[in-house]
Amino acid sequence: MTPSIPAIALNTGARLPLFGLGTWQAMNADELKVALRVALDAGYRLIDTAAIYQNEHVIGEILEEYFNAGKLKREDVFVTTKLPFYAMRPEDAEESIKKQLAALRLSYIDLYLVHCPCAMKPNPAGISNNMEHQDVEHIDTWRVLEKYYKSGQLKALGLSNFNAKQIQALYDKAEIKPTNLQVELHIYWPQFELHELCDKLKMTVTAYAPIGSPGRLTFRPDDDWPIGSPMEDPLVVELAKKYGKTPAQILIRHLLQRRISVIPKSTNPDRVKQNIDIFDFELSTEDQQKLLSVKTRVRLFEFRFCAGNKHFPFEDVDLTKKSDEKESM
Repeated sequence: MTPSIPAIALNTGARLPLFGLGTWQAMNADELKVALRVALDAGYRLIDTAAIYQNEHVIGEILEEYFNAGKLKREDVFVTTKLPFYAMRPEDAEESIKKQLAALRLSYIDLYLVHCPCAMKPNPAGISNNMEHQDVEHIDTWRVLEKYYKSGQLKALGLSNFNAKQIQALYDKAEIKPTNLQVELHIYWPQFELHELCDKLKMTVTAYAPIGSPGRLTFRPDDDWPIGSPMEDPLVVELAKKYGKTPAQILIRHLLQRRISVIPKSTNPDRVKQNIDIFDFELSTEDQQKLLSVKTRVRLFEFRFCAGNKHFPFEDVDLTKKSDEKESM
């Protein structure tokens, strides 16, 4: 029996599942197809992707397969995707939305996010520190998203990797208010202040890297990644033993109890099944508070490829640190 995934209301009236499948780095089409089928059969109803993940077409193929077979209806699945930061000029945003709808084989996208506040020019070499910046105001990009919201092709709009000032500035100018913020969020980077702002603005929050994104280290092993592994935290290991769960399951359950949507990524079928097995237990108030009180603080994704952009969002990042890392959450 598949679990019933709890959901949280968006300001549009739609409901965002509090648990789903992240697909960053899932670029092997065959592995992703298997993972998607396992996930949908196990009860996943939220699929998170992005143009820069280069896998929307694979997701579209599997969703169409399930819809055509009558296994699921379109309204059963919540699809989130994102506008790439190399398509933030209004004319480029228009083209990207159309291409993404076609790749996903959908007539509408449930939630569409501006992936990053920094507008960049397309780079054939990929995401790196030598990308060229573009001067694009967020509200100009947002007006295009509002147009497609009004047409019904984008059912809800949101932001990703924006800081508090950027969120508030766009919110104040927007006709259609953002309804979701997706950011790095885990016990080592709990985002208490941003979560509080989103509550005030009636915006939901989605956590990427909820278990610490261990895959980032194999994605670019030569990069100077910030070091932090929430799954190896002594408290998390202790609680995993106490509840008879994996460290990943403890971290996911912790965020669900904060009413934050969680999108752990995996293409390993066993881990895909494990990650959703978190609805048969609840962390005690005492244990939840212990996790909220973890003292370690480390941002795992620094977006230094955006250094020099006037919209660079993270004041805490040391931009003098040398690296050529690719961060594309």
